[in-house]
Amino acid sequence: MDYEQRINMKFCFKLHKSAKETHEMLKLVYGDAAVTMKTVYKWFERFRNGCESIKDEERSGRPSTSKTQANVERVSEMMRSNRRLTIREISEDLNISYGSVQSILTTDLNMRRASANFVPHVLTVEQKQQRLSISLELRDRAASDSSFLRHVITGGETWVCGYGPETKVQISQWKSLSSPHAKKRRQSRCNIKVMLIVFFDLGGIVRAEFVSRNTTVNSEYYKGLLERLRNDVRRKRPEKWANGFILHHDSDPCHTSLLVRQFLSNENITVCPHPPYSRDLAPCDFWLFPKVKMTVKGKCFESIQDMEAATTAQLETLTKEDFQNCFRKWQERWDKCIQSEGEYFEGD
Repeated sequence: MDYEQRINMKFCFKLHKSAKETHEMLKLVYGDAAVTMKTVYKWFERFRNGCESIKDEERSGRPSTSKTQANVERVSEMMRSNRRLTIREISEDLNISYGSVQSILTTDLNMRRASANFVPHVLTVEQKQQRLSISLELRDRAASDSSFLRHVITGGETWVCGYGPETKVQISQWKSLSSPHAKKRRQSRCNIKVMLIVFFDLGGIVRAEFVSRNTTVNSEYYKGLLERLRNDVRRKRPEKWANGFILHHDSDPCHTSLLVRQFLSNENITVCPHPPYSRDLAPCDFWLFPKVKMTVKGKCFESIQDMEAATTAQLETLTKEDFQNCFRKWQERWDKCIQSEGEYFEGD
């Protein structure tokens, strides 16, 4: 607004208005935001001396003695050797001011301090190559065969707890500057929990079941689960039963056991490849389970039956469009994995 008023002052000066008249007109237009009378006189004096610019005059300032090219190189070398150094540590080591070090880092070296991203696993070169090659294979397969994803049924398992702590976003609330911060007692996860196993495709949930207590999900249980899934496919997805479906699950030991592989081979069920330590490439883990759990976070269930009922109700709210969006995100994640050359890409 100050720049706008300078334009108006110059306009009034060209019309041979006095400084007083100009100030009164500025007050009439801008009210309390109008510049002072002293400021108007100062600019009128500059215009009378032949100045046409309405920008502030450049100030030479005091020359910097710390921000030299030599210091920039020294800071850069220290950053290459240890990126965890603080500005104060660099300042004390090089005997230059805190502000100069900060300016060198942010302006000259274009660096920003950021916390490290937590990842599920430190991937080896071989594991990165597996993630890359499988993502390339799936992307090319989907590109060459438009019906590929329509045949896929993906699944996974997760624990549903009787109480899940709320996220920071969920416990945040609006407050005025004078009101105190809201307080909430820290609570840990409840010991009451049940395992949920879900299989779904582009059309929605094909099978969802809770594992009864004191039951271990081993190769024998998983084989029985796949038999139940096969019957559900015949009943709910007759087109997949007629044309065959592709099963996608992670590389859990019970999923890749000899018993399960023999069953899949005998039933002519094709398995979609999945790289190890890659929950970010499993639709259940990156979309379905977080979405279901988010709605029950902060709620305390007194029994397993209540937990199961709430979780089932949330699964039923998901629409066909939601599942189609999930499969689109899955394809996008293949591309991101390829771009990152097999590295974890979330948080970048």
